[in-house]
Amino acid sequence: MSQEFIITHADFEIKAFFRRYNDRMPTEPWYRDGLSFRCTQCGDCCTGAPGFVWVEPDEVADIAQFRGETPEHVEAVYTRKALGRRSLRERAGGDCVFFEHGVGCTVYAARPRQCRTWPFWESNLETPADWKRTCEVCPGSGQGQLFSVEEITQRMKAVRV
Repeated sequence: MSQEFIITHADFEIKAFFRRYNDRMPTEPWYRDGLSFRCTQCGDCCTGAPGFVWVEPDEVADIAQFRGETPEHVEAVYTRKALGRRSLRERAGGDCVFFEHGVGCTVYAARPRQCRTWPFWESNLETPADWKRTCEVCPGSGQGQLFSVEEITQRMKAVRV
């Protein structure tokens, strides 16, 4: 057999596999009827174990404008370098620098995309079981405003966590 035939045959087998696979895949996500969410500003996602809230320069500028400060000041005081990127700083114990108990997020109107898109992260939406776990740790998930599948998809694509 010639090498050309082998490549063509392999290509045919790959295409046939994906055709069979795609025939079994649902055309819409499991949450096609939408999901509900209402931020309660409880702080469960803003406090506790240390982590990263990634910020881009435009988000730093938005926070600075909201606070009436310069982007340079906000970057220097409220962010840190981590893994080659910028993340919001945390207080001792892991609480976000902008979260105040009894008040909530002090920059809520200018919060970063990562916060703005919660809980509609890919990791929370892969399966109904993932969403159920999210609802168990976030009192606003599964409550309040119904978001359409299009809105959810848009938020999910806005950030990769």
